Amino acid sequence: MYAVVEIKGHQYIVQEGDTIVVDNVGLDEGAKTTIDNVLLAFDDKGDKVIVGAPYIAKAKVECVVSKNQKGEKIRVIKFKRKNRYQRTIGFRPHESFLEIKKIDING
Repeated sequence: MYAVVEIKGHQYIVQEGDTIVVDNVGLDEGAKTTIDNVLLAFDDKGDKVIVGAPYIAKAKVECVVSKNQKGEKIRVIKFKRKNRYQRTIGFRPHESFLEIKKIDING
């Protein structure tokens, strides 16, 4: 069973046992969380498809925060030609690794 979930404005296709990298969810490592924003659910062959409007009622995905870390450095360059202006800044976003434990579409 696959599901399309929405976490912090981003959509992810998940399956039981998968590990996904999302923006920092603000939970400690090992904490359990439930995602109620399930947009779509379908089986392996695509025969059974359940579409939400916009979310599927009573559907939820249970997951565990396996790791929190800083991501890869992102560089941002500002440049204005003919003015001799150039500036480079960068930051490392905080990321959380979520391990999908169970997908429940019936509530």
